[in-house]
Amino acid sequence: MEKKYRIEGGYPLKGKIKPNGNKNAALPCIAAALATEEEVILRNIPNIQDVRIMLDIVKSLGASVEKLDNNAVSIKGSVSKTSIDSQLGRLIRTSILFAGPLLAKYGEVEFPPPGGDVIGRRRLDTHFLALSELGCRVEMETNFRLSANKLVGKEIFLDEASVTGTENAIMAAVLAEGVTVILNAASEPHVQDVCRLLNAMGGRIEGIGSNILTINGVKKLHGCDFTISTDFMEVGSLIGLAAVTRSEIEIVDAQPENMRMTRLIFGKLGIRWETDGKNIFIPKTQELKVISDIGGMIPKIDDAPWPGFPPDLISIIIVTATQVEGTVLVFEKMFESRMFFVDKLVSMGARIILCDPHRAVVTGPCRLTGTELVSPDIRAGMALVIASLCAEGTSLIQNVVQIERGYEKLPERLKELGARIEVV
Repeated sequence: MEKKYRIEGGYPLKGKIKPNGNKNAALPCIAAALATEEEVILRNIPNIQDVRIMLDIVKSLGASVEKLDNNAVSIKGSVSKTSIDSQLGRLIRTSILFAGPLLAKYGEVEFPPPGGDVIGRRRLDTHFLALSELGCRVEMETNFRLSANKLVGKEIFLDEASVTGTENAIMAAVLAEGVTVILNAASEPHVQDVCRLLNAMGGRIEGIGSNILTINGVKKLHGCDFTISTDFMEVGSLIGLAAVTRSEIEIVDAQPENMRMTRLIFGKLGIRWETDGKNIFIPKTQELKVISDIGGMIPKIDDAPWPGFPPDLISIIIVTATQVEGTVLVFEKMFESRMFFVDKLVSMGARIILCDPHRAVVTGPCRLTGTELVSPDIRAGMALVIASLCAEGTSLIQNVVQIERGYEKLPERLKELGARIEVV
């Protein structure tokens, strides 16, 4: 029987909550562990479906995986084959991340077209163009087959600042011969985590956090013990949740240094928070009023590659804007299907005009009413949870397996804050 969330909204929350480790860092770090045969220990790993699938792929390749505790694993990456199981590979988009380390270490890899959220076209060209520059041959039939006699470092200008494309290029280049310079590289915190892990394994990567990475290839990597950083997407989700439910919440170990642009964008909606070391405190008294641009113009909120506003928080900012006095234009530039969930907010009473697949005008505040909903993807699903918690009445959210791909033990953790949420 399908699992669902039943949520009774309209109640303020209070307390402390610790966000999970960054899912988008954990997944490539799991793949990177196969670049050595020695033990790699990964800590602060979220215990979610996507992570479990990646670990299943590791085991299917013949490598050893040992669960140390709920959020730590040990990986010994001596594989017996380099072909990704088609069934597992199609379950998750990040199965493509095994391409870089397996190609670099074993000279070949085969994998199916990857799966993942359906939020628009998600091109793979950047991966193959970057790996080809290093000396990889790409064959495409039912599956993708990549091979190389030797990878040689080179200056690579990526045709887009693709996060996973950058990560694959890094994981291949770290074992390539000579120096690789990656220009127009993605620089998100999860990309930085991959670089830091590889350096802890003996890699030589410079320019971490910038869009120019210099990688001096090494002959061999070794094991290490590495801790994944906090998921800044979850932190942003919790900030939006606290604001619209008028709640007093402290987010522990939120790593505010990764929230600078998010702070500016939430500030456009009159939302403020305080920082205390690594913690973020959201007071229950918020103005919740759109701050007009100079001249009284309607402000625009748009996403962009790091350090811009993260595209994964667009769904969260839309639902937050429904509870804020004023009008704002939200412009999602990167995925043409991410905004199609707004009809579900409209069914709850939100005043949203979907101008086209990329733009929505949101006017608030509006009274939301609980109803039956279906989660279409991870972030839109979390947005629907937030909407349900601030709505009047009861909501029933279906397809919550999508939400649980990105948020570990969400109902249990929200209940500790006083949320009326049940799994049915």
